[in-house]
Amino acid sequence: MPLYNYQCDGCGHHLEALQKISEPALVECPACNAQSLRKQVANAGFRLSGNGWYETDFKTGSKKNLAGEKAD
Repeated sequence: MPLYNYQCDGCGHHLEALQKISEPALVECPACNAQSLRKQVANAGFRLSGNGWYETDFKTGSKKNLAGEKAD
């Protein structure tokens, strides 16, 4: 489940909430009970770099090149 950041427009309180993607956004601030929570945009906790993931990245020995081998 993703971790979302929220900030209250009324009192400035910050919080993080672990929610399913399908759950509605939180609106009530737990600090001041106002209906003024706003979801913030946050950076992802990981970064994907390079050209991509390949079938051979996590394989060893004779299983390294399954896509390029022809059946005998």
